[in-house]
Amino acid sequence: MAIETTVLSPTPRPLVPPQVTAPLRGPSRPLPRSASTAIIGGAIALSVATAWLGGTREPNPAALLLPAALGALVGMTVTMVLSWRVEGRRASVDRLATTLVTGSFLLALVPLGSLVLTVISRGLGRLDAEFFTHSMRNITGAGGGALHALVGTLLITGAAALIAVPLGILTAVYLTEYGSGRLARSVTFLVDVMTGIPSIVAGLFAYAAFAFILGPQARMGIVGAVALAVLMVPVVIRSSEAVLRLVPADLREASLALGVPKWRTILKVVLPTAAGGLATAVMLSIARVVGETAPLLITAGFTASMNYNLFSGRMQSLPVFVYTQFANQGTPAEAFLDRAWTGALILIVLVMALNLCARLVARRVAKQR
Repeated sequence: MAIETTVLSPTPRPLVPPQVTAPLRGPSRPLPRSASTAIIGGAIALSVATAWLGGTREPNPAALLLPAALGALVGMTVTMVLSWRVEGRRASVDRLATTLVTGSFLLALVPLGSLVLTVISRGLGRLDAEFFTHSMRNITGAGGGALHALVGTLLITGAAALIAVPLGILTAVYLTEYGSGRLARSVTFLVDVMTGIPSIVAGLFAYAAFAFILGPQARMGIVGAVALAVLMVPVVIRSSEAVLRLVPADLREASLALGVPKWRTILKVVLPTAAGGLATAVMLSIARVVGETAPLLITAGFTASMNYNLFSGRMQSLPVFVYTQFANQGTPAEAFLDRAWTGALILIVLVMALNLCARLVARRVAKQR
């Protein structure tokens, strides 16, 4: 007996056309990207020119700030209205936000650029070999140099770094690896307080500490180094702590899982991993204090002669050299002012070099890792 089988074919499903979503598009003819710059720049130029021609025509840039601000406000208003009519609301708001951010950045660059240009233009006058090879000993007028101030700055800052860097890094290691409870909270609170103390207070503290032991004439290079170390320690601690917290916890757990003691894990895993950031923290802390004047004026004093001994006699530093040349002008006064501007230029270059070195060290260590 044959059994008949019936094969049921699947019921075909109706084809549903895919939903087509129209892409988000802007207007067919949007404004050029440079339209905002052209309109605002033209409004500022027109406003400044009108104020210049309508006034006394004297070169006084400060008097033109208000017309420039009014021109910028009118230009932004015109740009936003035009963009709203042509491009729509979203594009106009985007243009307004971009203009405000760019304008704020350029406005912040104005005083910085003015300062740098002024220092460079007036500091190049005495940027010669004599300035780097002679001191101010027996110099009462033109001539002389800042060799004694450069040497004093290097010695005082180096001694301050030797005091502050180990103390700051060890404190940061304690806060990130061991710190908990009341002691850690107290250390964090004290570090926050030290971050905000004025530099003159650090100088008074160092001077009072040494004057209590050596007498009121305790003005030496090491006293200035201690004052700078007080300012450097909180910077090193905060920067190093932030870097150490960025080290992945998996690295610590993997090392501890292999039976490595915690102190060895910190020494061989955590610190090498954060070496680039720690070097950057050290460089930034040095750049923070290399230009301090008030604490060194109190603690190390000033002198016109060379002094290589941190523990004997007064020691000149570059910031104090700039201050004394400007405050104690002799005859001719131009010679003292030229030395002050050149010293300020060297300070700016020194701080910039320290920041660049910090970035290069961090980048090199990151590549090696």
